[in-house]
Amino acid sequence: MRLIHLAASLAVAVTPALAQEKPPLTVDDIHKIADITEPAFSPDGNFIAYTLSTHNLVMDATVSDLWRVSWEGDQKQLTKTPETSEWAPAFGGDIIAFLSDGTEEGETQVFVMASDGGKQRQATHIKGGISEFALSPDGKTIIAGAEVGPSVGADPEKPLPIVITRFGFKDDARGYIDDRRIHFFRVDIESGETLQITEGAADYYSPSWSPDGSQIAFVTKRREREDRHFDYDVYVMAPVQGAGQRKISTYDGSDSDPETWARPRWSPDGKKLVWLQMGEDKWIYYSPFELTVADLDAGEVKPLARIDRWFYTPQWGEDSKTVYALIEQDRDTWAAKINVDSEEITYLTEGSRFAYDLAVSRDGRVVVLDGDASEPYQLSAVDNGRRALTKHNDWLKDCRLAETRDISFESGKEDIHGMLILPLDYEEGKQYPVIARLHGGPVYQFSHEFMFDWQVYAANGYAVLAVNPRGSSGRGFDFAKAIYGDWGNVDVKDISAGLDHVIAVGVADPERIGVGGWSYGGILTNYMIASDNRIKAAVSGAGMSNFLGGYGADQYALEYEFEVGLPWRDRKAYERISYPFFHADRISAATQFQCAGADENVPCIGAEQMYQALRSLERDTELVIYPGEDHGLTRPSFVKDRMQRTLDWYDRYLKTD
Repeated sequence: MRLIHLAASLAVAVTPALAQEKPPLTVDDIHKIADITEPAFSPDGNFIAYTLSTHNLVMDATVSDLWRVSWEGDQKQLTKTPETSEWAPAFGGDIIAFLSDGTEEGETQVFVMASDGGKQRQATHIKGGISEFALSPDGKTIIAGAEVGPSVGADPEKPLPIVITRFGFKDDARGYIDDRRIHFFRVDIESGETLQITEGAADYYSPSWSPDGSQIAFVTKRREREDRHFDYDVYVMAPVQGAGQRKISTYDGSDSDPETWARPRWSPDGKKLVWLQMGEDKWIYYSPFELTVADLDAGEVKPLARIDRWFYTPQWGEDSKTVYALIEQDRDTWAAKINVDSEEITYLTEGSRFAYDLAVSRDGRVVVLDGDASEPYQLSAVDNGRRALTKHNDWLKDCRLAETRDISFESGKEDIHGMLILPLDYEEGKQYPVIARLHGGPVYQFSHEFMFDWQVYAANGYAVLAVNPRGSSGRGFDFAKAIYGDWGNVDVKDISAGLDHVIAVGVADPERIGVGGWSYGGILTNYMIASDNRIKAAVSGAGMSNFLGGYGADQYALEYEFEVGLPWRDRKAYERISYPFFHADRISAATQFQCAGADENVPCIGAEQMYQALRSLERDTELVIYPGEDHGLTRPSFVKDRMQRTLDWYDRYLKTD
């Protein structure tokens, strides 16, 4: 489920005559999108390295290369390997280190090259490959996180039995988890000497070097019954074998949870750390990620700028007195800087934009990776406003895009917000088939960001309704926790109220309503078709409805126990949130169920059970399985197939009698 991103309108600014000359987006255009991630500054602040992912249609794979852009906006491709991928660039000294799967074994290892590109050299040779790394400031040493254990690096042609004793035994990224542990290795880049520097029955994550290279900060769990809580803690140690480990965090809960995708960060003076802290364990991902700062000399740990909003990717300013971060708003995410002493927040970006990442140089330069409803993410310099640096998706300027309007409406006594994407060539007063897109999470929100599938639906004559129902992020803890342990209740009411709204304003045809989503969006799709009989067609992706049968099948046993209880003790609660399965006879919508064959996040059993129920009832239904894929599809042919197949399903039931 978890993936675990202005009022009036955002009309595309083109003249009517010019608009008619531009073609609309097609499903095939999905292969043209270039995806930018992981910006990282060079030591002198003059360059930003980043990862660019594209579709290789010959290999039928998503591949990535490293690029570099100067502060002035000059782009350069650093790697060009169409059959392998490079990602996670990091500068140190005069080199760039990065992850690559271009090894003989196909395992992920760290490679290095000169900071301006050139020949690549494999720097690590750790059995089984590595999951993450940190490069020392002088560019001479790597701390790599890698699995250890008898099964690591086993011959896939001679598989051994998998023996499991842990409570949490599944993860979408790791598969079945036996006695393997993630530990740190210190690697000398010049000599290749490799030493494992942590050991024991614990997993180590998120290494981060101090500015002088004398220590690393990291994250691990030390409380007993580690799989039964989220109590991650931040530690520091010298990056050598056998060094003592000093606990820094003091909170009895999650500090710098690896799933917040942000490692603890050192201040430039080496005296402080900043990280993201979650709420009490029982609230799991419903409580905001908020800033925490530790003064290492004073031994003080305190919250910073707690404003009941989600924070992301915190980083220090050059003066060690300022923290930069992304802060989520209602339908937007902006870059901001926070004064550590006064806790004053100053926003660096604004308006109808969604920021996904940012980077800060040693001398205080800031770049943000963000976009809006008409432009995918791109890197921009933040200096007296935003100044675009990258241009990888400029081809979209030659396409005709649909208009996005902000909407608000009442659901009971609650004010609900969302967006309405009008069909291309929209005519006032004409009713159109509508597709309600439902977001995953569930604690996530639809924002002012470029959504390829929405634009394709609009190009094919659909209005698209994107509601952020109760349970969404962006509006604080109380709004998010409104669905805690009670899925498919108020969020369903909010989506149905959104449908009422777009029908009332004359855009949506009440006889042609579709819904669909992926992950919790698929789960909510199932709730909708079991609750609102106006829906004629649905596409439920990576969903679940029989949570009694899902317990132990997916990776969320701990979350279920916190939020819903134990199946054998709290059976009524499980049955309540499983009503689409136990009352499948209420469903009349023609429903296509989709799932990814290797998904441990929301396994195919969820789609299979609902498909079987509707097939038994002789409803119009279909099951589509994408073999070998994890929770997020990456194979280009599958990505396109899902888009085309979904569109065809809606066309079949919403455009014909």
